[in-house]
Amino acid sequence: MAKQQHRDYSSIVIGGHDDASEVMTSVEAAEYLKMHVKTVCRLAKEKKIPAKKVGSEWRFLRSVLDRWLAQEEEVIETK
Repeated sequence: MAKQQHRDYSSIVIGGHDDASEVMTSVEAAEYLKMHVKTVCRLAKEKKIPAKKVGSEWRFLRSVLDRWLAQEEEVIETK
């Protein structure tokens, strides 16, 4: 059997060099959005907030959440 190599991806930033593309856990996303963590997880499960499931955990990109918030603002302003 071939040996599998384990690589350290912890220092990779998606799409840039700043923290705008930081990957957040549901707890971190809830703190960032000023929401309860259960609400964030429910919205993610209902596909009302952009997130990816990694195993049993939800992950959120800060930049995607920022765009989502801005998009939600535009909807409110056009009503």
